[in-house]
Amino acid sequence: MQGIIGKKLGMTRVFDEDGKQVPVTVLEVGPCPVLQRKTAASDGYDAVQVAFEGQKESRVAKPQLGEFKKAGVAPHRIIQEFRVEATDETAVGDVITASIFAEVGHVDVTARTKGRGFQGVIKRHNMAQGRMSHGGHSRRRPGSIGCSSYPARVIKGKKMPGHFGYVVVTTQNLKVVKVSDEDGVLLVRGAVPGPSGGLVTINKALKKG
Repeated sequence: MQGIIGKKLGMTRVFDEDGKQVPVTVLEVGPCPVLQRKTAASDGYDAVQVAFEGQKESRVAKPQLGEFKKAGVAPHRIIQEFRVEATDETAVGDVITASIFAEVGHVDVTARTKGRGFQGVIKRHNMAQGRMSHGGHSRRRPGSIGCSSYPARVIKGKKMPGHFGYVVVTTQNLKVVKVSDEDGVLLVRGAVPGPSGGLVTINKALKKG
């Protein structure tokens, strides 16, 4: 098993053996019960379907409630799949915890960034503003956006005002500082995308051990 679902709790600091402070992000990881084990023979690929964050039965759709009952797992709010190797022995009913990162040095964390709403080009694309005096009229405007007679349209991908933030971002190679299986907490060095309380997906780093 390579990954787990969690929640960003916030940032703090710890001290290493030399007494130097290390900025860390505290992640609540799991426990994630396994709902389904998909195989190449029956589904065309190998994956494990896990759940996170308990939920009331009344707030779960009946088809999903049937899946939970079939697996013998209490209803949960979040369901997600993780690709695994065909030789992986994870089975339905198993519970994935922070212990999977016990001997892992680095992880990749995926989350949605904070939403910033509708923003102009200066904040959204870091453009420079126009002069604020001596007859300047552009100030915070984007400037010309189109072409002349050809092609007489706005080119796709033009940097313009619009919705800023709330996109999926993966921060790679975050160093694992501490794994607490008893508390279900993982400490990683550095910042993680998204607000405190936001959902995150933690995977073993692809580029580092």
